[in-house]
Amino acid sequence: MKSKIVRYQFDPTNPPPLTDKQKAEINALAARPDNEIDVSDIPPLTDDFWKNAVRNPFRRPVKQQATVRLDADVMAWLKSSGKGYQTRLNAILRKAMLADLKRRA
Repeated sequence: MKSKIVRYQFDPTNPPPLTDKQKAEINALAARPDNEIDVSDIPPLTDDFWKNAVRNPFRRPVKQQATVRLDADVMAWLKSSGKGYQTRLNAILRKAMLADLKRRA
């Protein structure tokens, strides 16, 4: 039996060209002032909303080079798990930082 499933693949680096109708619609929307945008269906953002918010998991913080002095046994322990000891150290420090920030809040 022949499948009726049709699959399309979208390449975001090479999107299909917009039609004239699509271009006209985008230009008409861009020309409208902000005060004409209907936001009546958007609920207000309360403190309860932000209480459960999480940081974007895809966010990549800017790295800053630093020189630190660690006890030799701590450094040996970090390196004993193989490559990526700096990433592990950063994760340990981030966990401690977030716990401290949560405790202070």
